Amino acid sequence: MPTNGLHQVLKIQFGLVNDTDRYLTAESFGFKVNASAPSLKRKQIWVLEPDPGQGPAVLFRSSHLGRYLSAEEDGRVACEAERPGRDCRFLVLPQPDGRWALQSEPHGRFFGGTEDRLSCFATAVSPAELWTVHLAIHPQAHLLSVSRRRYVHLCPQEDEMAADSNTPWGVDALVTLIFQNRRYCLKSCDSRFLRSDGRLVWEPEARARYTLEFKAGKLAFKDCDGRYLAPVGPTGMLRAGRNTRPGKDELFDLEESHPQVVLVAANRRYVSVRQGVNVSANQDEELDHETFLMQIDRETKKCTFYASTGGYWALVTHGGIQATATQVSASTMFEVEWRGRRVALKAHNGRYVCMKKNGQLAATSDFVGQDEEFVLKLINRPLLVLRGLDGFVCHRRGSNQLDTNRSVYDVFHLSFSDGAYHIRGARPGRERGARGGAGAREAGAREPGGAWGRVDPERPAHARSPPGRGGGFWHTGSHGSVCSDGERPEDFLFEFRERGRLAIRARSGKYLRGGASGLLRADADAPAGVALWEY
Repeated sequence: MPTNGLHQVLKIQFGLVNDTDRYLTAESFGFKVNASAPSLKRKQIWVLEPDPGQGPAVLFRSSHLGRYLSAEEDGRVACEAERPGRDCRFLVLPQPDGRWALQSEPHGRFFGGTEDRLSCFATAVSPAELWTVHLAIHPQAHLLSVSRRRYVHLCPQEDEMAADSNTPWGVDALVTLIFQNRRYCLKSCDSRFLRSDGRLVWEPEARARYTLEFKAGKLAFKDCDGRYLAPVGPTGMLRAGRNTRPGKDELFDLEESHPQVVLVAANRRYVSVRQGVNVSANQDEELDHETFLMQIDRETKKCTFYASTGGYWALVTHGGIQATATQVSASTMFEVEWRGRRVALKAHNGRYVCMKKNGQLAATSDFVGQDEEFVLKLINRPLLVLRGLDGFVCHRRGSNQLDTNRSVYDVFHLSFSDGAYHIRGARPGRERGARGGAGAREAGAREPGGAWGRVDPERPAHARSPPGRGGGFWHTGSHGSVCSDGERPEDFLFEFRERGRLAIRARSGKYLRGGASGLLRADADAPAGVALWEY
């Protein structure tokens, strides 16, 4: 499989939370540091870098300043160094409860404190010198085993998660990291949690929570017994092994999860490469051959479609579309026009992709009609986490409204209906359903014929969810407010406008946005800025 940006390891960014639940902050004025912020924003994000001298120490770089944390011999700390020097080297000492103690390597003292009274002068570790790691990246990604070079995915038949896939294809390869009680849980696409013995459970119990450790830019997951997750046996079943120190078998990369989509043409058949290199709308079910990885170019905002057979869609002679390209080029780029519940695709020759009478696709049309329109469905986000410029989307406590500036996030359920999406919160206890039953299907399992995340027919229309409890559908209220206690689903349109970001359009035609108030509203005129969401 060619790289071409398909396999991109995420840069690990995080916040550090002290014993009083305040975040380590790098201030622009005076390059001072404090621990006063109650939430994770731009000034609270740090990047871990290895010691240039190849030693055990690490460097902490402020993401927004680009400068390094340092500790002098007298204990004074700052974030002023543009280049890492001797005082910038720290040792990370993981503690049994999952928190970190940070020790200055040259001076041997520990870093800690509260508010603006931070120092690196403690000779022993007390609660004031302990820091919780809170990842600042989007929590949905692919997990790659470093030793096996295989991707982790859900195996429903074996009721486990295994690192045995060459490519992260389909909804089963999506992993969601859940931050809870200062530890992380691994949530599968059907809303179950991975326990350290390899079993999948419906609740984030103690044995399904892990401490994150970093080694040479890789991640390791340590369970409550001090053992690390690793692929085990010929099947690569993911479970805690015997090792109490992370080696290569216990290390993982987090990779960006690009949108994977299926397209339905005017003949109501799926676009596919099942019968060869020609891209044709000729299939009645959606499987791997009908699933395409959609990647958006950062500069042109045009997109490519990559097939499971290992080729990009490419414009060939006479306007034909074939999945044969192994490299991204001008002929593999398509401009997407968002037309309500449908999309149109314009190829490099300036013409629209249409469906010919035999079902094959070709870029030969000058205008958009019925044969040039397609239904585009996102299939690898049955669970939805949204992050805007100011933070994550989360229920507001005691209210039916939604915040857009939180450092914690809610996981919402996504379902599809004829070019539109329905968004719903998780109902308390609902995800504990029997394996393969309603709970699994609600979380997004794809059924034969391609339906996933169907609206639950057993739920009475009058069963409105209590405010702030989740379970209700998103809907738009008065003055553009977005509420989360709907009795019935409301249609929202998704537009994939930028790499890793989408715009959500309400029935009013306005776009959902964040803002200074911190409330989610549907009143933006253009899909840009605060109206774009990481997903």
